[in-house]
Amino acid sequence: MSTFRPTSGYRPSSSRPPTSMSRPWTAQSRPTTARPQTAASFRHEASYIVAVLEGRGVAREVGIAALDKDTGRAALVQLADCATYVKTLHQLHLHSPSLILVPDTFFSVSDAPHAFSAKKQNTSLLVECLRDEFEHVAVEPVLRKYWNDGAGLEFVNQLTVDDEERAATLVAVSTKYYALSALSALLKHAELRLNTRFAAASLRIRYVQVDGTMMIDPESARNLELVENAAGKRSRHSLFGLLNHTYTAMGARLLRVNILAPITIQEAIESRLDVVEELIQTEERFNEVKEALKTLNKLDLDKLISSLASSEALQTTSAGPAATRVTQMLQLRNVVQSLPRLAQALAGSRSELLRIITQMISDHRLEKIKDLVCESLNDSAAPSRGGLGATNARVYAVKANCNRLLDVARETYRENVGDIQALHRQLSETFDLPLRLIYQDSGFVLTLARKDAQDVELPKGFVNVRVKRGAVTFDTVELKKRNARMKDALDEALILSDKIIQDLTAEIVVDIGALYKASEAVALLDVLWSFAHASILKNYVRPEFTGTLAIKAGRHPVLEGVQAAGSVVANDVYCCESSSFQIVQGPNMSAMYYVSGKSTYLRQIGLLTVMAMCGCFVPAENHDALLTRLSNDDDMEKSLSTFANEMASSAMILGIATSNSLVLIDEVGRGTSPREGVGIAHALAEAMIKAKSFVFFATHFVELTTTLSRQPSVVNLHLSVQRTRQSASNFGMTFQYRIVDGAPEDLNHYGLDLMRLADLPEDVLAEARRVATNLSELEAQEQRESQTNKVSIRRKALLRLKTQLTQALEHSTLPDEDLVAYLARAQKDITKALHDTL
Repeated sequence: MSTFRPTSGYRPSSSRPPTSMSRPWTAQSRPTTARPQTAASFRHEASYIVAVLEGRGVAREVGIAALDKDTGRAALVQLADCATYVKTLHQLHLHSPSLILVPDTFFSVSDAPHAFSAKKQNTSLLVECLRDEFEHVAVEPVLRKYWNDGAGLEFVNQLTVDDEERAATLVAVSTKYYALSALSALLKHAELRLNTRFAAASLRIRYVQVDGTMMIDPESARNLELVENAAGKRSRHSLFGLLNHTYTAMGARLLRVNILAPITIQEAIESRLDVVEELIQTEERFNEVKEALKTLNKLDLDKLISSLASSEALQTTSAGPAATRVTQMLQLRNVVQSLPRLAQALAGSRSELLRIITQMISDHRLEKIKDLVCESLNDSAAPSRGGLGATNARVYAVKANCNRLLDVARETYRENVGDIQALHRQLSETFDLPLRLIYQDSGFVLTLARKDAQDVELPKGFVNVRVKRGAVTFDTVELKKRNARMKDALDEALILSDKIIQDLTAEIVVDIGALYKASEAVALLDVLWSFAHASILKNYVRPEFTGTLAIKAGRHPVLEGVQAAGSVVANDVYCCESSSFQIVQGPNMSAMYYVSGKSTYLRQIGLLTVMAMCGCFVPAENHDALLTRLSNDDDMEKSLSTFANEMASSAMILGIATSNSLVLIDEVGRGTSPREGVGIAHALAEAMIKAKSFVFFATHFVELTTTLSRQPSVVNLHLSVQRTRQSASNFGMTFQYRIVDGAPEDLNHYGLDLMRLADLPEDVLAEARRVATNLSELEAQEQRESQTNKVSIRRKALLRLKTQLTQALEHSTLPDEDLVAYLARAQKDITKALHDTL
């Protein structure tokens, strides 16, 4: 049990009328031809080194600096957190830490590693929280003197790429003491411990605004299975696995971040939805974008840019790094040559966001980089996965006549390879053996199929005989000599090529900001195309934003992919100010893993909300008003006791929930006695009602329908159950898996039916039923005549009227006659309610 919360105060608005008077909604048309299939593969997540610094004040100010040295991206965050550090942990989950750095003063004397001196007697609570949350990630101390905001600001000035966002970044971070101090320690650690330095103006450093995104605490992300399945990390049955049809590593990373922290700015969400809708409706554009993205398949432009920038800062003359840089430059050439095709696929787009993406990948600086690369590299040279082809691609990557010494080295290399091939032919003829010549990293070797070598005695001149994968591999002394000469010529060619590549890299780094922009644009387009692809496959519809949360025939998106077609029961959701607290009841054991029940209903609401706020279509007939609220679910897999974990989660919910929060609570209070459980559940419910959050409260405590009945915003829901009778003495229940209004009356006196199994006399059964029925009628009559109950009914009616009038004023698009009729019905309903209770 935990909560998700957006950190902005945004309230959505739209011209859409209240749901109760909306006209039928029809899904947009889709391409009628065969739908494309893509293989959605899981990408390796970015591994960040993260530095965390906490202030000593009461506000628990926390600064975070995260660096992915492979992709050249650095993020700075500063926020005010609570005692459980839920916001800090959320930010760290977004950046997938492989190492966490904290000041050495955060460790106790006995806890600190021997290499550092500790100045505090007790390990800080922040370090304990980090260790508990990231059990398999090292938390290392860094000397306190390196946590310096002045040095951090100097790093930002020196290393930030020179683009249009540079000035805004400098202004944003100039007063963020803790974030700058964390960046200083982070880059100092990279320099001293990782031996990594970056060229000037080569890092994409950004200050991350916490406002404008939803805060999904880590426990909720796990319980909702947003990025991985609870049963196994390799399972694709998660929201990320469902939506990930991306082609690029940048797109997969962006998708993961968006799922864990969806945006809350309505204009941005609508822009994304416009793109998804255009891709769905325009089959030609959908396919053209797909084919253009395929040319970038398996490429990580962020990592490539960062590698080129860091290699430009670290000049070397060894053949190993030289070969790597040549390969990277060939990959960069392929990227800049593919971007015009992608821009052409987006030409004439209606969506404003697609036009912006087109501008970002059509930057004149990219054309300049393309010309520079193509002037120096051969068009025929292409990066290969390995073998002699990959080596030749690196050797002949640079065009001829750029360097005379390089031309001589390449000619020598070619002659040496020819000599080795001639030796291979000579040995095959001399010994009459079907020898093969294989190129490995260490040079050429001779191989013979194992079946051919069984009845043959190898000549004495064959040395280093090895059996591997059904083949016998060996060398000769002469082959070793020729390999050595070939390797010398190869290394010389690569080092001479690298000198040209380094000069080329130095020219490219000047405009590296354009490459980062292009990478960002490609990643966003990749994600939006993935949303469109998933929406086509599953027949999703576009969500709309009004003043209520209303879902017509919503389906659990992940469950829909697991269950047989048509077996998932669709359920409606409607939540507004007059029904903001909804109690969901039903018999226990109505849901097992991935079988519809109370918990699945709650998860469905949370997942549909996340999908819509990411900018994706959703599985529903009509999906209204996914507000700037997110949801939660519970899981009891922690080492804490059930009750302790419930109380910790409850404290977290009460600490951060606001009127902009959607809170999903499943079975709170089950870890203690039933009487205490009712009291705890009731107290938590009243606090949520007071906070005016949108709450779906699944519980097995039927008493809550009575104790909370006086609250005007409380409504009751339950899972429908049908009693079945197989024989005269055999009764049971059939679960309908459908949410309906009201308390679960279908189960009243169910025990009387089960009494028949004990073969009690008929007169005893009749008397039991008579007494139970009379008591129920008496209780209902007292409830109807209760003055308190009448006041509660009036309050509910007035609150409902207020909500209806607000919806009509802010969102109605009905014609005047229909609007007048709607208001007349509302007037009639409120008049009747007041008349019956006065």
